[in-house]
Amino acid sequence: MVMGSSRRHDRPGPVCDDGAWLERAFSRVTGAPLVGGNRIRLLQDGFQNYPAWLRSIRRAERTVHFETYSFSDDHVGRVFAEAFVAKAREGVSVRLIYDWVGSLRKASRRLWREMEDAGVEIRCFNRPHPLRPHDLLHRDHRKLLSVDGTIGYVAGLCVGECWVGDPANEVSPWRDTGVEISGPAVAGLERAFAAIWAAASGHRRVTDLLPTPDAPPSAGPIALRVVAGEPRTTRMLRLDYLVAAAARETLWITDPYFAGTTPYIQALRAAARDGVDVRLLVPGSSDLPFLTPISLAAYRPLLEAGVRTYQWNGLMLHAKSSVTDGEWGRVGSTNLNLASWLGNYELDVVVHDRQFAGDMQRMYLEDLAGATELVLDSVGRRGRSRVNRPPQDGSANRPNVGRRRSALTGLSRRTSNLACGAVRIGNAFGSAMSDPRSFDFAEDRFIVGAGLLLLGLAVVAWFSPRTLTIPASLLSTWFGVALLVRGVAMSREARRKQLVGEINESQRSPAAPKC
Repeated sequence: MVMGSSRRHDRPGPVCDDGAWLERAFSRVTGAPLVGGNRIRLLQDGFQNYPAWLRSIRRAERTVHFETYSFSDDHVGRVFAEAFVAKAREGVSVRLIYDWVGSLRKASRRLWREMEDAGVEIRCFNRPHPLRPHDLLHRDHRKLLSVDGTIGYVAGLCVGECWVGDPANEVSPWRDTGVEISGPAVAGLERAFAAIWAAASGHRRVTDLLPTPDAPPSAGPIALRVVAGEPRTTRMLRLDYLVAAAARETLWITDPYFAGTTPYIQALRAAARDGVDVRLLVPGSSDLPFLTPISLAAYRPLLEAGVRTYQWNGLMLHAKSSVTDGEWGRVGSTNLNLASWLGNYELDVVVHDRQFAGDMQRMYLEDLAGATELVLDSVGRRGRSRVNRPPQDGSANRPNVGRRRSALTGLSRRTSNLACGAVRIGNAFGSAMSDPRSFDFAEDRFIVGAGLLLLGLAVVAWFSPRTLTIPASLLSTWFGVALLVRGVAMSREARRKQLVGEINESQRSPAAPKC
C-alpha cells in the first residue's frame, strides 16, 4: 500500500472536451475572441470581390475605411478612386491607407492628389525614414474594407488590373479569394483599421475611429475570429502550427509565396504521416521568377512525407487560404513565410462553420481541376504528373511515389519574402555540407550558383576592396546614426518620465513639519 495519497488511479479521469480545449487554444494563440452572430459569403477572384466592394462603397452613408498593400493607377484603380471621390463629395468620411513599398511605382501622385482634393483622407504606411531604416521590413500587407461599420471585406486582393485580366488579349486574371462579413465581427475590422490609421498618422490611438459598444447588430449564425497580425506577435504563425497539429482528417492549403520554416514543414510532414490528407496548392508561374530555385527546395521533403503538392496552371495564384477537417476555414492576407508571420501587418478571418468550410472544400477541388500535381520520380526528383484529376469526393488517395515523372517547373515569391529565402538558403547550405546525396538537381544548381557568387565576391574584394567596403561603410553609418539618435531620444524620454514621477510623488507626500 502506498501512503500519502487517498486518490484512486484505477480508472482514467475525465477528459476535456475536444471542442472546448481547441477553442481555448485558438483564442490564446491568435489573441482574437470567437465572435458569433455573423453572416459570411465566400468571394472568388476579382469578378466577385470588386463588384461587391464597389456596391458597398456606393451605398455608404457614414464611413468608408479602405486598407490595401498595393493600389495601381490603372483602369481598376481609377474606378475605385472615382467611387471614393463620389462618396467624399456626398459628405461620407472616406479614409484610405496604402503601403509605400506595395504601391511604389504603381500609383501616381496625381491620383492621390485628386482624391485628397475631393476630401478623401489618405495615409501612406511606412515611408522611408532616415532614422528608422528597420521600418522598411515592416509593411502593411492587409486588404480590408469596412463600410458604415456594418459590412466588411477581408481578402488577398489588392487593387489592380491583374486581378481582372485582359480577355481581349487572352490574359487570364489572378486567382484570389476574399470574404464578405456582416455582423458583430465587423467591429474587429474597424479596430484593426483604427490601429493602422493611428500608426500611419503618428498617433498612438485614434479613438474616433473605434466602433461603438452596441454596433453592429447580429446578422447570422456564423462564428468567426478576426486575427489582426502585427510584427513580432507571431499570431498567424502559432495558429498555423496549431492547425497542422490539430488536423485529424484533411488540411488543404493555398499559398502564393510558400517558404515555410523548418518547424512548419515538419509539422505538415508529421500530419501527413499520421494519415491526414495534407494538400498544398501553389503557383505554377509567379511574378518573381528569379526566386524559383529557393522556393523549389521546400517541396521535396513535403512530397517524401506524402503531402500532395499542386501547381496552378493559370497565370498567377495569389490566394492565401486553408480549410481543415471540413470545420475551419481561413481567408486573408497572410502568406506562409517569415515576412508575413513575423514582419508584416496582416489580417485574416478564421471561420468556425461546417457549411462555410464545405464551400471552401468545393472551391479547392475546383482549383485542383486546373492544377498539375507534383510527384517524385524514381530517382527522388520532383516532376509534374501527366494526369491530374483530383478525387472529387475529397478522399485522401495518394499517388504511388516514384511512378510518374515529367518536366520540372518552378515557382517564385515576392521581394518581401527575402527573409524566408534566407531560411531556405541556410537549410540548403546545411544539407550541402552534411549530406550532399539528399539533393535533387534543382538544389544542385542553386548550390553551384551560390558557390560561383561567393567566389565572384571574393575576386571583387581581392582586386577592388572599395567596391564592397564603401557600400558596407555607408550602410553601417546609416544604421549607426539611426540607432544613436533613437537611443538618445529614448534616454531623454526615460529621464523626463522619471522627473515627472518624482514631481507627482512629492506632491502626493505630506509636507515636512517646520521646526
